[in-house]
Amino acid sequence: MRLQTYERRTPLPVPTEEAFAWHARGGALGRLIPPWREVRLIAGGQGIEDGSRVELQFRVGPMPVRWIAEHRGCRPPREFRDVQIRGPMAHWEHIHRFDSIGPASCYLDDRVEYALPSGRLGRMIDAVWVHGQLDRMFAYRHATTVADLADHAQFADRLRLRVAVSGSSGLIGSTLVSFLTAGGHRVDRLARGRARIEAGELPLPTGSHEIDPAPFEGLDAVVHLAGENVAAGRWTPERKSRILDSRLEPTRRLCELLAQLNRPPRVLVCASAVGFYGRRADEPVSEDNSAGEGFLADVCRQWEAATSPASERGIRVVSARFGMVLSPRGGALAPMLRPFRLGLGGPMGDGRQYWSWISIDDAVGALHHALMVDELRGPMNVVSPGSVTNREFARTLARVLRRPAFCRMPAGVLRRLLGQMADEMILAGVRAVPDRLETAGYRFRHATLDEAFRHLLGGVTA
Repeated sequence: MRLQTYERRTPLPVPTEEAFAWHARGGALGRLIPPWREVRLIAGGQGIEDGSRVELQFRVGPMPVRWIAEHRGCRPPREFRDVQIRGPMAHWEHIHRFDSIGPASCYLDDRVEYALPSGRLGRMIDAVWVHGQLDRMFAYRHATTVADLADHAQFADRLRLRVAVSGSSGLIGSTLVSFLTAGGHRVDRLARGRARIEAGELPLPTGSHEIDPAPFEGLDAVVHLAGENVAAGRWTPERKSRILDSRLEPTRRLCELLAQLNRPPRVLVCASAVGFYGRRADEPVSEDNSAGEGFLADVCRQWEAATSPASERGIRVVSARFGMVLSPRGGALAPMLRPFRLGLGGPMGDGRQYWSWISIDDAVGALHHALMVDELRGPMNVVSPGSVTNREFARTLARVLRRPAFCRMPAGVLRRLLGQMADEMILAGVRAVPDRLETAGYRFRHATLDEAFRHLLGGVTA
């Protein structure tokens, strides 16, 4: 068996103790799995003590593969190891080392010793390709680790929070839960239906039944992201009613519940969207602009107004007006990737409409910033400073994927397929700017679309 070695070493902006603790907490594994890989966590991922295991499922080509690793050699705060128990490699041992640079920084050294499988499968796998895939993966892991630790270190003098999160199984919510948990915060999930208090779940107020407020006492913050997906299908009258109802009633009832508490949370961050502004062409739009016209604008206006019981109680309320949140795991980007990878992507309509976007990591970073910065209140545009036209969006995605972008989708076809949704979500332009985030000192990880795509799609190998 011929062993091969891969190694990557990166300085981290925290001491060894905090770097090791971050890796040991639940949530760290979720932050380190590259988003361009279809990986499902089957079991584990809640600790790195000796003997604990992680079981994942992913694909190698068309084949589903299960991978089981066992943690060994845990020596806080210096080292721990993952050893493959079952998986596609003949041998795999991953050594994580943390070497101190000084009182406030350290090196992260990831070293992997591996051997390709024997037999026919091994002969089919190109060793150079494997090394390249490891390079992509660890470039992503190290960039994410550095940025996450820097975000948390910015508020190292603040106590860790107990945060309730609704919509915790969605794209933004699941990423936020991993980010907060790895950072040392306690997260309670706001669950529809029967909540399991002992498992860290709280009931999300829906329907007419009363909810005991006692389990909500002691919350420091609430992030409310739940609501029916506005892009899941054509906007029939029934769907529009569900979209509105899924936001207004739960939000109002949640805010009324929080207002009843003896010690209400200090902050509520509630989702909204840049659809609040309606169609704005190429006019830069800040949080000071008024609501526009249309179905989405009306939904957002009513949604934000439904938080009034919380603000009247003295809770600091932030309305997070999201732009297009980019991740290959879901949202608007995921369904675009297949046609673009086939060389069938291109502008939509005339391509001149502005799209306000933000990477999933910056979306979560902005929510964390809103939780921690007391000066942030009211509407907050959760968008990058680099809004682009749809034509430029298509060109940038195609360039990162090394594909052409000539297949324009006519506006008429979009309207026939999607109706009103095409006009308000795809063909309408909103050039939102993140004035309040930038004024509050938020540092964007991905200020340009090219940076975001290369990080999210594994295009950075240096």
